[in-house]
Amino acid sequence: MIKIAVLVSGSGSNLQALIDANLSGQIVGVISNKPEAYALERAAKAGIQTAVIEHKQYPNREAFDDVMHQQLLDWDVDLVVLAGFMRILSAKFVKAWEGKMLNIHPSLLPYYKGMHTHQRVLNTGDVLHGCTVHYVTAELDAGQPLAQGVLKVNLHDNATSLANRVHVLEHLIYPQVVEWICTGAVQHTEQGVLYRGQAIKEPVQFCRF
Repeated sequence: MIKIAVLVSGSGSNLQALIDANLSGQIVGVISNKPEAYALERAAKAGIQTAVIEHKQYPNREAFDDVMHQQLLDWDVDLVVLAGFMRILSAKFVKAWEGKMLNIHPSLLPYYKGMHTHQRVLNTGDVLHGCTVHYVTAELDAGQPLAQGVLKVNLHDNATSLANRVHVLEHLIYPQVVEWICTGAVQHTEQGVLYRGQAIKEPVQFCRF
């Protein structure tokens, strides 16, 4: 059984979606850089181990990441899932977990990397928006995309309503991709990323208009 750790900083709605999905793998631990994160309560209620590692207590990003890395090793983790973890990870940490670490980004990558994606979509006038689950690499939001949730931007949408609608999609597709990895449907190999034995050329898309 694949052992999963989830990294959080906030309310943990994506963590809750993963807990509720009854995955084939086991969430063995949740790490937060903020002791007040509500995600920690969600984990505790589900009987999941937690660790608070406050980044402010460390002299630099690398020292903080080293402590996180050791905690993940102590839990014997196979897969790291970023779920609202609001820290930029060091190149050393990313390299150590490359092919074993996922993130979900609120846009249809490769479009709108970085922050404020919902407002940027509105400013551009795009018809479609959504979210992307991808492997984490050293380059920001540039790892292999595995799945996307796609929605149509409505005339009455604003940044808040778009964010809320995208969250619904996140809670649907993130557990699905994690389950694919747990069951071996998605595999990260030296030859590339495979989905059911075939190289992934485009992310699997789920639509919710």
